[in-house]
Amino acid sequence: MPKISVLDLVRVSQGSTPAQALSDTLERAQRAERLGYTRYWIAEHHNIAGIASSATSIIIGRLAAGTSSIRVGSGGIMLPNHPSLVVAEQFGTLESLFPGRIDLGLGRAPGTDQRTAMALRRDSFAGDSFIEEVKEVRALFEPVEPGQAVQAIPGAGLRVPLWILGSSTYGAQVAAALGLPYSFASHFAPEMLFDAIQLYRDRFQPSAQLDRPYVMVGVNVVASNSDQEAQRQFTSLQQAFLQILRNERGLLPPPVDTTDLSCSSAERAQVNRMLACSLVGSEAVIREGLRSLASQTGADEVIAVSPMFDQAAGLRSLEILAEAAELSGPPCR
Repeated sequence: MPKISVLDLVRVSQGSTPAQALSDTLERAQRAERLGYTRYWIAEHHNIAGIASSATSIIIGRLAAGTSSIRVGSGGIMLPNHPSLVVAEQFGTLESLFPGRIDLGLGRAPGTDQRTAMALRRDSFAGDSFIEEVKEVRALFEPVEPGQAVQAIPGAGLRVPLWILGSSTYGAQVAAALGLPYSFASHFAPEMLFDAIQLYRDRFQPSAQLDRPYVMVGVNVVASNSDQEAQRQFTSLQQAFLQILRNERGLLPPPVDTTDLSCSSAERAQVNRMLACSLVGSEAVIREGLRSLASQTGADEVIAVSPMFDQAAGLRSLEILAEAAELSGPPCR
């Protein structure tokens, strides 16, 4: 089995609040640590009512303070939204506070719509210089050179692992060229998964951080005591993706009977394509799905996205996934 980690968007359910969603995220991270997950990442998004992960580095600090061994990081920081120096300072600070436990995943997309991207005070072409910005961040973590005018304090000289996130072959090219681990967002954009990871492996250039390719793949995991209940819980995520298609990004809806999922055949087909990389069912189904995914992709690590309307159901899903993956206690770092 590959290593197993968690990606959390800090979703806000209908009838709940961002404050409650943030509290629930901490509880999930603490449970993930006890169960033996490798890392717990937070994704950056903006101006989406149902997602409360906009201040990503602050949430990472809270989760790291509330846990003791699990790695915590970004999946990812959307680099076009932030000056490289600010990113290096923030994650240098996190690494100083929680040494050996912080990951910095970097993405090229803005994590929002274009109008909001402009409100974040970055130009609309910022993503075009992504590889150069990644190099800038990496350089700011290097030991200070004599006469270096701009330094990340804290940050300089710290070993904060960088990751490249992507949903296309572009991110794979960047990760390969820079010799960085690569995480593919197959949990919402699975169509280019195999092309991207093959390109990454073929073009990988060793670096000081990594001497061989390292692939992480994203997968939605909705696990429950029965296949039927898991399918019902999965309808919350299906409805959330319908909201995206309809440009109606609201709070995470409660689950419904699968027969009550109201959408056109075209919408259903599109949602099914976007959610094709999903494992939904009881422990046996999840275990077989993990084995199949690992066999098909050769992934070194799987990062699970488990957006559940109900916190208790989400915690149970983490437990079942841990049982299916045969995790046992806090990970060795």
